[in-house]
Amino acid sequence: MMGEMILRNLVHRPIRTFIGIIAIAVEVALVVLIVGLTSGILSETAKRVEGVGADIMLQPSSAGVIIGMSNSPMPVKIKNRLEQLQYIQSVAPVLLQFNSSGGVELVYGIDKSFDEVSGGFVFLQGRNLQEPDDMLLDDLAVQSKHVQVGQKLRLFNHDWNVVGIVEHGKGSRIFVPLSTLQELSGATDKASLFFIKCTRPEHTDDVIAQMKTVFPNYTIRAIREYVSLMTSTSVPGLNAFVDAMIGLAVCIGLLVIFLTMYTTVIERTRDIGVLKSLGANSPFIVRAVLYESAMLCAGGILAGIGLSYALRAGFLRAYPTLSILITPEWILRAAAIALFGAVLGASYPAWVASRKDAVEALTFD
Repeated sequence: MMGEMILRNLVHRPIRTFIGIIAIAVEVALVVLIVGLTSGILSETAKRVEGVGADIMLQPSSAGVIIGMSNSPMPVKIKNRLEQLQYIQSVAPVLLQFNSSGGVELVYGIDKSFDEVSGGFVFLQGRNLQEPDDMLLDDLAVQSKHVQVGQKLRLFNHDWNVVGIVEHGKGSRIFVPLSTLQELSGATDKASLFFIKCTRPEHTDDVIAQMKTVFPNYTIRAIREYVSLMTSTSVPGLNAFVDAMIGLAVCIGLLVIFLTMYTTVIERTRDIGVLKSLGANSPFIVRAVLYESAMLCAGGILAGIGLSYALRAGFLRAYPTLSILITPEWILRAAAIALFGAVLGASYPAWVASRKDAVEALTFD
């Protein structure tokens, strides 16, 4: 009986019900996409660094979890000292440079030793870097920038020749010669980090122990450790940002449900009076209002999940290099957050409805 009554109440005002569902859908999609964007970028960055194939990464002492954030490049000659250590197979110096034109991306300045560490690129078109002005792009960067092999691309106020398209997954999406990037950035004979390949992965800990003795003032991380650190809790301020966005989403859902259910209670004052005159008690009225808000919320959750995937597909089509990770865990969390906001928002209207006197409600005009 109560279920049929609630369904008829929702159908009776289709526009109001639709607006309520859309508002909750926006709440759910906001939570899912914000978390999916932050976790997706971190996860994808970690996978690309892991995809280089190195075992260890040497960075300046001021380096944080996000590579490229340090403005203290190291001398390239460190490579010679590293190659003298036991169990080291190859060392690749890399100069990192942020490009903010058309989006934020990290450019790798590399030399031939990068192929020794990574095992080389998988070429989809073109050839490797040979000339000072050569540039490699991965397949996703090509889609984003709409360029092809043989065309020029202007970056850092310099015209580069796109000579090859490689499979994505090896550190960056853009690769240029190390010496050229050093000259353009005023970092002659400098490197932002060193990728180190051990003779065998089992020797990683032994090599790190040696490196800490020789380079006590540098940041030394195993790649597996770096991958495990790429979470929102390891990035300063990111958790606070995510929490703030979730709080905003909860406020949206709570306010919409509150206004929807409050106006519903006022509009149905006479109906409440009829129910009470037929024997309905206060708990029954409270349950009816809360169940109605929960049913409205359920529709909003389903719409929100669909909206999340639709917006994700739209973003990825417009920005191929973007990464949005939607997980079942956060879909369930977003649903729980929306349901909590709906119940909380409907609590006061439900209390108001339960307090109405049957005689006064029947005479309400």
